[in-house]
Amino acid sequence: MSTPHRNPNLNKIPVTVITGFLGSGKTTLVRHLMQNPQGKRLAVIVNEFGDVGVDGEILKSCAIPDCPAENIMELANGCICCTVADDFIPTIEALMALDPQPEHILIETSGLALPKPLLKAFDWPDIRSRITVDGVIALADAEAVATGRFAPDVARVDAQRLADESLDHETPLSEVFEDQISCADIILLTKPDLAGPDGIAKAKAVIAAETPRPLPVVEVAEGAVDPRVILGLEAAAEDDMDARPSHHDGHDDHEHDDFESVIIDIPEITDPAELVARIEAMAKAQNILRVKGYAAVTGKPMRLLVQAVGARVRHQFDRPWGPNEPRQGRLVVIAEHDDVNSEAIRAALVQVAQAAE
Repeated sequence: MSTPHRNPNLNKIPVTVITGFLGSGKTTLVRHLMQNPQGKRLAVIVNEFGDVGVDGEILKSCAIPDCPAENIMELANGCICCTVADDFIPTIEALMALDPQPEHILIETSGLALPKPLLKAFDWPDIRSRITVDGVIALADAEAVATGRFAPDVARVDAQRLADESLDHETPLSEVFEDQISCADIILLTKPDLAGPDGIAKAKAVIAAETPRPLPVVEVAEGAVDPRVILGLEAAAEDDMDARPSHHDGHDDHEHDDFESVIIDIPEITDPAELVARIEAMAKAQNILRVKGYAAVTGKPMRLLVQAVGARVRHQFDRPWGPNEPRQGRLVVIAEHDDVNSEAIRAALVQVAQAAE
């Protein structure tokens, strides 16, 4: 009589790593999963590039009994894959100490994080026996991938490669993108409505060309995906590292010197449209990758949440200002290091408020 197969990970808490490029929709997806927990107690770790915790605050505002605010932890001291010992391991241990203990943990990495170094952290003896990586979910913005936006000037890179046979150079953005999808168990192609059928087809072709093995690609709008599609994969990714190649294999860490974030405090504004127009113009002029944060609008009791990917800006009033909370706006601007002009960025955004005075 044969012995029934027993999954050694059944008694471990499953962790889903959610990765993806800047503005691909990770926070929207996590919010959807929090609101559809499938009867499980969830916990969330959110990591942001820069010092302003916008995404963590958004998620805490969506807390529900199955994922209360104390189960949502934020790491804003640097990229999660570079601060494993100092930040990530203590945070995991804090979640494990909760009573009741979470039944599934979601980790939202920053848009610049490489997932593979994070997976290696699950080899730490203190957590390996208690946690397993259920799966790595990579989000890819269909329109951005189709247009090669992760490589700011694809033609120039290709021209350099053709002109010099010894040159094997890929832009940092493309390396981040490729590492993220190479580590994934499933890819969610987001914002398909903005890409259109041709853009979706092109994005899928780009992804297929870069993935080291066939991967399912699912189109998702506004984070609305059946949780059963991406949770419960039982991938045990920490035991499957060789199938997830990285540009940084063989290196103990990686640098984020290629990117820079600038934090801008802005006084109250009177016209959100003016702020949007300035962000759009700034993004086009300076090749800005991402803008996120919030603003105070004169006469409005609600805070204005601002999210931009390149020159595509979205904004909405998300919550009332607190009674003792200063009505002060703050934006984080992220760009490649060589493209950052802090003074020009500051001038473009602060002028919105000055024009209103």
